Amino acid sequence: MLKQVIALSVVAALISGCTTTQKPITPPLTNADLNSSLQVSQTVIIDAIHSQSSQHIADISALSDEVRKLKTQVSTAMSQKPKTVIVQPPVSKPVSVPLQCPESLIGEKFLLGEVESVFIDELKAKFATRIDTGAESSSLDARNIVLFEREGVQWVRFGVITNNADQPENTFEFKVERFVRIKQDADSDDDRRPVIHAHLKIGKYAAETDLNLTDRSHLDYPLLLGRKFMKDIAIVDVGQIYIHGKDKNQITTLIK
Repeated sequence: MLKQVIALSVVAALISGCTTTQKPITPPLTNADLNSSLQVSQTVIIDAIHSQSSQHIADISALSDEVRKLKTQVSTAMSQKPKTVIVQPPVSKPVSVPLQCPESLIGEKFLLGEVESVFIDELKAKFATRIDTGAESSSLDARNIVLFEREGVQWVRFGVITNNADQPENTFEFKVERFVRIKQDADSDDDRRPVIHAHLKIGKYAAETDLNLTDRSHLDYPLLLGRKFMKDIAIVDVGQIYIHGKDKNQITTLIK
């Protein structure tokens, strides 16, 4: 009896051990399962590739925008850069300066002071001269004026002080160019004066003009030049005198 019990126990133990160590059996994969798995993997891979491509495209687009911005900035900077202009210095041309002015009306205006020393070529003397823009004509201090005819032409004889005032006057004869009437004031009659033609020199300038003859011994200057003389050839600065020099031997009635 004991032997039967032991035999049954051994058999039961062997059966229990075999049941415990037996491995589970995995069912085999079908073609459908494989295809489904491949499709899932393919989808994942394609999505990953698309994601990477989209990121690359975005990066390239951003780089392109940066490049365009840089080009715009460079173009703006170049357009705002100041340009350097090279100016060639003017070529100076030699200007010929005459040694002396011609003995005729000068072509350019020259400056005169209110008082100047004026040389009258025909009288060979210099006179203290008032440059008067208020007077129309020019006049010379002449004494003992006598009109006469010579070969049917009107002439005039007169005396002019050409040396010192204490010496006798010198007598000159000129052809009369015309006569002028000068109105001194409203109460007096017109003064009819003979007019002569004379050549003048003021400093280095030479000119010619008409002079009416009258006694100016009561006036400050023996010679007066008016607007007709200055027209087109001279301008006057009344704030200056003797711009062209004062001759110490000039004739004057002014005592100072």
